[in-house]
Amino acid sequence: MRAMGMDRPPTGHDVELAASAAAGDRRAYGELVRRHGSAVRGLLRRLGADSATADDLAQDAFMTGFEQVAEFRGEGTFGAWIKKIAARLYLKKVKREARLIFSDTVEPVQDAMARDASGDAASRIDLDEALKALSRGERLCVSLCYGADWSHGEAAEALNIPIGTVKSHVKRGLDKLRAKLARPEEGARREAHG
Repeated sequence: MRAMGMDRPPTGHDVELAASAAAGDRRAYGELVRRHGSAVRGLLRRLGADSATADDLAQDAFMTGFEQVAEFRGEGTFGAWIKKIAARLYLKKVKREARLIFSDTVEPVQDAMARDASGDAASRIDLDEALKALSRGERLCVSLCYGADWSHGEAAEALNIPIGTVKSHVKRGLDKLRAKLARPEEGARREAHG
């Protein structure tokens, strides 16, 4: 016979839920997945994963997180902790597919914008669309440092590139994002008349 109230989802702070999950409470971990699932999938899409891959990697990240939840001590947020796991899984996938290429040459913003245009000039520009205008290196570095809250050093180590390269990619990427998000209608007009 079920006790009253057992059908309600667990409540509490993420740290409490993680401690309960570490003690074997699968429902507590399920609540953490519910709270942070969309943010993890969003980060993975911003890193460059398509929707299906983002869903698969998010599931893998939460499975890995469940296995390692006892290691979460609440020194940061659970969301940041699980995003780091997801980002590492994405980077492993990219490296495994041998698609991770960084170069010293930077593709012009207009070329990237024209290549990645997804609709007419009147379409709404959002962060995901703006990120598509960045080179692969810029997108990864910006997403890791700002989306997953990694330090430049952590990103450099994970990507196996010099910290100066990470800083350069982040600076150029942020400059491009600011320009694109500040005047989305001008960028769209340039694409249409380009």
